[in-house]
Amino acid sequence: MDFQNKTVVVTGANGGMGKVITERFLAEGAKVTALDLKINRLEELRDRYKESFIPLSVNLIDESEVNQAIASATDFMGGISVLVNTVGVAQAAANIEDVSLEEWDKIIRVNTTSLFLTSKAVVKSMKKQRSGVITNIASIAAERPRPGLNAYVASKGGALAFTKALAIELAEYKIRVNGINPGPSDTSMLGKFSPAGGNVDEVKDKTFMSSVPLGELVTPEDIAEAVMYLSSDRAKMVTGSVLNVDGGRGL
Repeated sequence: MDFQNKTVVVTGANGGMGKVITERFLAEGAKVTALDLKINRLEELRDRYKESFIPLSVNLIDESEVNQAIASATDFMGGISVLVNTVGVAQAAANIEDVSLEEWDKIIRVNTTSLFLTSKAVVKSMKKQRSGVITNIASIAAERPRPGLNAYVASKGGALAFTKALAIELAEYKIRVNGINPGPSDTSMLGKFSPAGGNVDEVKDKTFMSSVPLGELVTPEDIAEAVMYLSSDRAKMVTGSVLNVDGGRGL
C-alpha cells in the first residue's frame, strides 16, 4: 500500500486504537494530523516524525474548534486525502431508567455528532480535488446489541447510518465513505462498559472474550489493518460498506 503522497487526519488519536492507526500511516509514509482532546501520548510521535506529523488538541464536538483544526491540518499537509474517525466514548452498562439525559447527549455527541462535524469540515476540499476517503469506526454492538448499552448502541447505529448516507451523497465526487465495526477490543475502553462498580477484569474475560467465536479480543492492530486497506487504492471500488472486524461476534 502506497501512502507516500497521502495526507491523513485521524481523530481520537490519543486512544489505543487511534494511536496505532496514526503510527501505521506514518510508518507507511503519509503526512498525518492527529486530533484529540488530550494529545499527551502523541508527543513521542512528534519527536520521531517532525516533518510529517502534528498533534492538535481539539474538542471534537465543538464546530468552531473542528473547523480550525481542519484548516490547520490543510495548511500543514496541503490538503486532506483521508479522514479516519476513531473518536468514541463507552457507556457503563445501565438500565435505561438509570441513564441521564446528560449522559445520553454526551455519548451521542461524541460518537455520532463528531463524525458529522469532521466530515463536513473535510468534504469541501475533497470535493474540489474529486477524491478522498472517510472511514468511521463504529461497533459491532450496533448490529448485535448488549443489554444496558442503550445510548452507546444508538450512537454507533447512527454512525453507521450516517456513513452510508454520506457514501451515496459523495460518490459522484469520487469520495469513498466506509465503516468498520470492531468487536470487543483489547483497549482501556473495554473495561468502561462494565456496570458502575463492576469488576473490569471479570467483564473483559467472562463477558466479552467469551462472546467472540474466534476466542480472542480484537487488537488495535487488527483495526489498523482494515483502515489501511479501506484507505488505499486497493479499495477503490469500496464505498458504503461496513467491515466487521469482530472475530465473529456479529454472527
